[in-house]
Amino acid sequence: MSASAIIMMLVAIVTVWGGMAVSIVHLMRHPEEHDDE
Repeated sequence: MSASAIIMMLVAIVTVWGGMAVSIVHLMRHPEEHDDE
């Protein structure tokens, strides 16, 4: 693989896993409140 392909792959991996980690941390700090009706 070329260097640019490796860089683009790393950017995609960091974007996906970083977004997932941020969402997990956000949900742990602010859990969803369920409305019991």
